[in-house]
Amino acid sequence: MKVTSFTVGAFQVNTYLLTDEQSGVSAIVDTGESAELVKRLQALPELPNVQKILLTHGHLDHAGALPELQQLFPDAVTYLPVLEKPLFETLPVQGDWFGAPDMNRMCGRIDEWVDDGDVISIGSSTMRFISTPGHTPGQGCYYNDSDVFVGDTIFSGSIGRTDLPMGNHELMLNSLSRLLSLPLHLNVHSGHGPVTTLARELESNPFLHFLR
Repeated sequence: MKVTSFTVGAFQVNTYLLTDEQSGVSAIVDTGESAELVKRLQALPELPNVQKILLTHGHLDHAGALPELQQLFPDAVTYLPVLEKPLFETLPVQGDWFGAPDMNRMCGRIDEWVDDGDVISIGSSTMRFISTPGHTPGQGCYYNDSDVFVGDTIFSGSIGRTDLPMGNHELMLNSLSRLLSLPLHLNVHSGHGPVTTLARELESNPFLHFLR
């Protein structure tokens, strides 16, 4: 699976283009909050064959540009964690939380609700979903044998905040423990910041001292 990252929008969120090199089929992980990702994809030498859109959670910087992406790829199937529905439905007011009503966004179309253990095919490749709530009610991660796309569950040297509406610190600690039970060699692609590995975070992330 080829992974291409695009850092977009006011929140500098990492969005990802996953391409199954055998079939040429692609998926997008998260959208940003503006049309920047669409413009970046249109600027590629060839528009990717995006058949699926995988959302890690429903914050505006991760799901706010879903309508624009669905307009570019109208047949792509969009996935969202089932526990994330209450937060996703607040997209029209989330900008208000940050004192930025101009960032309020319409909800895009959700085609499939995913739950813990679900498997999603991308061409001849597969991604598995693990539920990691805490940052949000249904935050989750998509992973294969080499990579895990964690949204705002964990970052290089930090973890997702839990003081926003619907966050839960106790759930976050349980989710971090679950996430770190995955193979430690996995490359961690976070919603913000550089790529890391589960092994590196377990060894040095100050917020994971309870797991060491």
